[in-house]
Amino acid sequence: MWAYISDHLWQFLLGLNYVLALIAAVTILLKNINPTKTLSYLIALLAFPFVGLIVYFFFGQDYRKFKIFKKKNVLNQRNIRDWAQQLVLNKKEAYDIGSHLLNGNTKIIKLIDSEKRSPLTLNNKVKILINGEEKFNSLFADLKEAKSSIHLEYYIIRDDEIGTKIINLLCEKAAEGVSVKINYDSVASSFSNQSISFLKNSGVEMFPFMPVYFPKFASKANYRNHRKMVIIDGKIGYVGGINIGDEYINKEGRRYWRDTHIRIEGQAVGMLQFHFSLDWDFVSENDIKIDKSWFPETEVSNKIPIQIAASGPDTEWANIMEAMFTAINSASRYVYITTPYFIPNDEISLALSTASKSGVDVRLIIPKSCDSWAAKYATYSYLEKLLRAGVKIYLYEKGNIHAKTMIVDDVFTTIGTSNMDYRSFHINFEVNALIYDEDITKQMLEIYIDDLQYSEQVDAERWLNRGLIQRLKESFCRLWAPLL
Repeated sequence: MWAYISDHLWQFLLGLNYVLALIAAVTILLKNINPTKTLSYLIALLAFPFVGLIVYFFFGQDYRKFKIFKKKNVLNQRNIRDWAQQLVLNKKEAYDIGSHLLNGNTKIIKLIDSEKRSPLTLNNKVKILINGEEKFNSLFADLKEAKSSIHLEYYIIRDDEIGTKIINLLCEKAAEGVSVKINYDSVASSFSNQSISFLKNSGVEMFPFMPVYFPKFASKANYRNHRKMVIIDGKIGYVGGINIGDEYINKEGRRYWRDTHIRIEGQAVGMLQFHFSLDWDFVSENDIKIDKSWFPETEVSNKIPIQIAASGPDTEWANIMEAMFTAINSASRYVYITTPYFIPNDEISLALSTASKSGVDVRLIIPKSCDSWAAKYATYSYLEKLLRAGVKIYLYEKGNIHAKTMIVDDVFTTIGTSNMDYRSFHINFEVNALIYDEDITKQMLEIYIDDLQYSEQVDAERWLNRGLIQRLKESFCRLWAPLL
């Protein structure tokens, strides 16, 4: 028997390969994923023995995503229901408010509320913070006044100059008895051992989000926590595009960094706290004990309706992408978008083209100089179709524009952490504030118009006649778009 197998080892292994490949092919077909992706895997399995199986094993099985779902024990439904009841308006009142603000269109509110994790909140105050200078000045002032709790969740925290100032302040507050918790992404963040020891010895609780063995070589690892949130005493919240690092502060000699963040007071802070708590439950691997002080009664009487939309591998639907898609399709006058990375899926690309062709003024600001060569040319590969549809595209020239915003029809704006790309829509953990308010939208519109002053509009005719070499670069980089 063994002699026969030894004499026919190659045929035996090849047969085993195709048995496993057949099982894998059936599994892929039953998933009903994107047909192009399905065909790619099937061709690899059939045309490349052994190699196809290895590719499928490492990239097609999504073991890390399975691990997330298995490991991320969400807080029990009773807690979720109790928190939501403290924060949410009754549905009729919510829809009445949405109908008034959005000219009878409550699609976005209903859509995001359907998962029961993003109710519409009403009593809120919002301050728009332009660039790191405004964000950090405001944040430092609020951190110094913290009385009971400080919760931070960031994609990037570095112990550079600004990071060290925040670390020192957090340690001071922890020494005063304030409960300080930090959830940081293990790939993007960087702490020295000295900083970690200082934080922990001061009583700060901190956990990395899904640590990897070699973070320096895993900058594009999947399922990263791209969120940027701070919650102070359950009363004040921060969310937006600005991480904790020196590059976000504009100083002489540094490349200009244009970004947008917001400071929130009111009921919506409770929803930021809600999502922080779910993530903390995951990274700490302990059943979190909810402190009632995290969800205090709001003293805010201002009426600014906000939904906090979160999405990631742990949500059934791509909530933020769907909210953007619905907002674009619901627009009647204009859609103004700013994003540092524009690698849209087919749904968003079609929505933008259709809106523009139907008479909606669609504008897009992206950086002229991107920090990734591949992302830059992948972005460029999507522009031709939009230009043909009449979309106005602007390249920001003053520096790096990192803001992630969208403004629609004077009544809706979204500010948050989500880029308009495949990674933000489908792979990473993101959080955005959806704001239904004419005054906030007016402020955002003024900021957008100011950003246009530092942007060069792409000439459609010249772009359509760009050279073959650039087109080849774009097409090549587009192949890797989901990985960028």
